[in-house]
Amino acid sequence: MMSTRNGRDLPTWIEAVHDDDHIPHPGRFAEGLLADFDAVTTSLTLPYSSGVTEGAANRIKALKRGTSGRDGFQLHRKRILLT
Repeated sequence: MMSTRNGRDLPTWIEAVHDDDHIPHPGRFAEGLLADFDAVTTSLTLPYSSGVTEGAANRIKALKRGTSGRDGFQLHRKRILLT
């Protein structure tokens, strides 16, 4: 479903996983998908990705954690802009 971009198959998958009593954790995961069903279906259907944005945010957070309050805003800003 993820590699073929068939978001329309999601309701069938959720129902099949929810009805299978042998694997409880994926069933709970499937129930959680229902909470934001439209967004999940869209993300499985459209070819867009937020990977670049998430990578940049992760890099900035890692730099911030590495300094852990030892530098001021200006130094932190320079480190972000120069890396």
